[in-house]
Amino acid sequence: MASVGMRGAAPARAGRGLAGSRVGWEGIHERGRPLGLRRPPTLPARSATVKPSLLRRPPPPQSKSGAEAPDYVAETQQGNGAGPEGNGAEVSSTYTPEVKNYSPEFLRRRIIVFAGIIIGYSCYYLTRNSLGFAAPVMVADKSLNMDITKIGALTSIFPIFYGFSKFASGVLGARTPAHILLGSGLIATAAVNICFGFGTSLAWFSVFWAMNGLLQGLGGPCCARVLTNWWASGERGTYWGMWNIAHNVGGFLAPIIVGTVATKFGWRWGLWTPGIIGVIVGCAVLFAVQDNPTAVGYPAVEETVQEPKAEENGKPSNKPSLLDLLVQNVLKNPYIWGMALTYFFIYVIRQGVTSWFVFYLITAKGVGDAGSAAVRVSGMELGGLVGSLIAGRFSDWMILHAKPGQGAVGKRVQVVMMYTVGVAIALFAFWSLPGHLAWLQWVNVFMVGFFLYGPQMLIGLCGAELVGPESVGASEGFLGWVAYLGAANAGIPLSIIVKSFGWSYYFAALIAACGCALLLLAPMMNLKSHVQREDAKLKLKAA
Repeated sequence: MASVGMRGAAPARAGRGLAGSRVGWEGIHERGRPLGLRRPPTLPARSATVKPSLLRRPPPPQSKSGAEAPDYVAETQQGNGAGPEGNGAEVSSTYTPEVKNYSPEFLRRRIIVFAGIIIGYSCYYLTRNSLGFAAPVMVADKSLNMDITKIGALTSIFPIFYGFSKFASGVLGARTPAHILLGSGLIATAAVNICFGFGTSLAWFSVFWAMNGLLQGLGGPCCARVLTNWWASGERGTYWGMWNIAHNVGGFLAPIIVGTVATKFGWRWGLWTPGIIGVIVGCAVLFAVQDNPTAVGYPAVEETVQEPKAEENGKPSNKPSLLDLLVQNVLKNPYIWGMALTYFFIYVIRQGVTSWFVFYLITAKGVGDAGSAAVRVSGMELGGLVGSLIAGRFSDWMILHAKPGQGAVGKRVQVVMMYTVGVAIALFAFWSLPGHLAWLQWVNVFMVGFFLYGPQMLIGLCGAELVGPESVGASEGFLGWVAYLGAANAGIPLSIIVKSFGWSYYFAALIAACGCALLLLAPMMNLKSHVQREDAKLKLKAA
């Protein structure tokens, strides 16, 4: 019945829902539209017809008060993802992520999307770091009456607004197309850079740099939503790690572009140039990037259970509000809190390393000057780039080789734990190395970056895979906000530890942060993804 009534379904509905996916594929094939996958997903061979009940999403489990419980509650009822096998194997998910055989047309379109988010987010970093490399020329301009203290005040304003923005944009942007937010946000932050370049007073600079912080938070959550929609679980880690190099690309280009232009043409052009680049790239992002495959006529890369469009009485169902998405799927999800607190400690370590290693080499290891010390810690970003790529690829490999019923997110958590142990070992080694072995210290810092940036990348990915598509932005925003609280706590608290107790206690504090992260991650070693939990619900309803 369903295959007859829906044979002409629009391409935008293809691949949506486990029961409806085959129907949608047939509709595309008959209308001559290109297929996103060469092999359509098949239905269980239980009968020749599709049961109408399977075309609707099963009702979520009820809490004691009668309210709908979030899907992570269903996980504990159907087979807890935290334990080795779960306590309800008869209804737990047997969904196993796999990399499907995509068509060349789909792959070409996806490459365009991927290039768009990498180049776009790299330009976010360019407009974010512009002030830091134009600041020396601003201080040298006597007409501005700027000094290092006023520059420090400007740089302190940014993270306050950026952390709030990342959280707010992730929540409020859940109903806005990700590519619109990503492109328009880049154009807006580029315009702020241009306006900043026309200023002459500290008040003007403060207002526009605070606005830059508010707009910068649009980038990360939007890219997370695009990555979640265009790449399936078995390949997402690899591409998430590759996207993560946008941080390094933007950080690499900022001193070259901004520093060179500001030195030759003045500090104003040091802000105007990244602004002009951002406007051009932002316009390109609006056309190159799309939220998901279904928006351009391809089936979804993963089948997910969809909400019914109408209730039994014919009235349209109510969409959950943004507040409901935040509270029910994020703030009430204990696993998101576990990831957030882990992120907090990872960012304490990251900021503690980047802020204090140079001082440690000078004061404790006898390195002569800041330039020589900076060379020894220059391998940090390079190690982070390599570590992120390998962490993403390795977590995908673990997921693809997992046994049925094992949690996909749990596999990534296990990789995070391995890397966190590596961070602790690398920190202890750096603490113990003698000061005269400069090359060995460089290698050691490379390994610190290698092991540190892997968890930084994967925790964000885990947070995205734990929630449904509409809550990805909120999840990423919340995680990012807590992470920046961790970064803030690496400043004054660690300085007090160094000043009062010495460098030994500084390293002990960072290694203790690794231990706290491992304790938080331990209960989540078999955590299931949102797709796996939805699959378990569907099987429970069908049974």
